Amino acid sequence: MSAITREQVAHLAKLAHIEMSEDELRSMAGELDLIVDSVASVSEAAGPDVPATSHPIPLQNVFREDVVGETLTAEEALMNAPDAAEGKFKVPAILDEE
Repeated sequence: MSAITREQVAHLAKLAHIEMSEDELRSMAGELDLIVDSVASVSEAAGPDVPATSHPIPLQNVFREDVVGETLTAEEALMNAPDAAEGKFKVPAILDEE
C-alpha cells in the first residue's frame, strides 16, 4: 500500500496554487492512494512475457498528399472584418504598451 498522506497532498496543492479545505485534503489523499494502488496492481499483472501496449488495437497513420486547395485572397478574408488596417485584422489592444 502506498499511503499517500494529507501532508503530501497539501504540498502538491500548494505547488499547484490550489486551495483545498481539510476535508478535501483528506478525501484527495484517499483517492490518490487508491489510484496508486490500482496502478500497482495492474503493473503486477503484466509479466515479462506481456508486451507493453498503448492501444488495444494497432493504429495506422493515413497519409495523403498535401495539396493547396482554394484559398481566400487578403481582400476576401478582410471583407467582413469589423476593422482592418494595412491588409490585416485590427483588434483592440489587450496589453498596455508605453
